[in-house]
Amino acid sequence: MTNLFRIAAITDEFSQDLATALDSMAAIGMTGAELRMVNGKNVIDLTDEELDEARKMCADRGMEVISVASPLLKCTLPNSPDIDPRFQQDMFAAKYGYGDQGRLTNRAIDIAKRLGAPIIRVFSFWRTVEPDRCFSQIVAALSDLAAKAAKQNLIIGLENEHACNIATASESVRVLNAVKHPNLKLVWDPANCYLSGEDPYPAGYGGLPADRIAHVHIKDCFIEEGHKPFWGPVGTCGIDWRGQLDALARDGYQGWISLETHWPGPAGDKHQASVICGWNLKYLVMRG
Repeated sequence: MTNLFRIAAITDEFSQDLATALDSMAAIGMTGAELRMVNGKNVIDLTDEELDEARKMCADRGMEVISVASPLLKCTLPNSPDIDPRFQQDMFAAKYGYGDQGRLTNRAIDIAKRLGAPIIRVFSFWRTVEPDRCFSQIVAALSDLAAKAAKQNLIIGLENEHACNIATASESVRVLNAVKHPNLKLVWDPANCYLSGEDPYPAGYGGLPADRIAHVHIKDCFIEEGHKPFWGPVGTCGIDWRGQLDALARDGYQGWISLETHWPGPAGDKHQASVICGWNLKYLVMRG
């Protein structure tokens, strides 16, 4: 048996206690960690000492910190249309506004360098009822982030997020075409695309520039009425994950497949949910 890809997870999907999360991830065979929430704090708010300890804890278990899962541009864009009320706005303890983005950008870059993480995950402002009217400002913001990241040899990874203005594959293609900077790439999340009303695979993925995909998040759901997701175990719901993974391998994707569970789990046990999804992910990437 061979593995198509290395596997990883956003650690707080297992537990906000980093040791608990990393031990469970290592038992599955994961070798990459994304930091978003640690002990009730967003990664952007961790002190240098806390970051150093987190990096050591990962290294002690043979894991790389592969991404700073930051909240950059996960805020309201000033003078924009009304926010689309259909989508839940998850902030993960990062209550920052538009005016904070410059300071947060500088801190995110410092954090990525301190952790040895090559990618800073960002968004595209809370989704409005008229996303097209926000497009030029999104392009400007992402261009600025990419230019700043390039100076430190980092990648800005734009996640297609259903609660933000760039949510689908087609919207991702449009913004990548508008921002040709090599340091702006995509964090491809098929489930977010699915939740936004577009078929993620094969249709959505088929239009993406494969060489601009820097990272992939894996979770799974069915869609209920009113754009509401019913999250479940990875590989058992509405997304053709085996087909998507085969297509990524065919197209030369060299990055990680990183678990972002979302499923609350049996009897509401989120840790158990992530353990189940982690093992499902391990088998999904196996071939032979």
